[in-house]
Amino acid sequence: MRRSIDDYPYDPADLPPGDDDDEYTPVSWAVAIADDYEDAISRVVLTVEEVGQAGYGLVAHLTPHLARRLRAAIGDALKEIGEAEAR
Repeated sequence: MRRSIDDYPYDPADLPPGDDDDEYTPVSWAVAIADDYEDAISRVVLTVEEVGQAGYGLVAHLTPHLARRLRAAIGDALKEIGEAEAR
């Protein structure tokens, strides 16, 4: 089974302002879940692709432990920049 959870298409407003248009790579991302692995462990699938390069992105198949670690790292980064936790 594979099921899409969320995806975010690139928006030019996402990039930080700068003089050099080539400084940042525009990317889209998607999160899904899958359980069709030989070890039968369900995973969170994170795909990040450069805009215009569909099918050539990076795909991470994260075990629940690694998905939680990524979630915690993003939460810590948000705290560092002064963003409150979402409730």
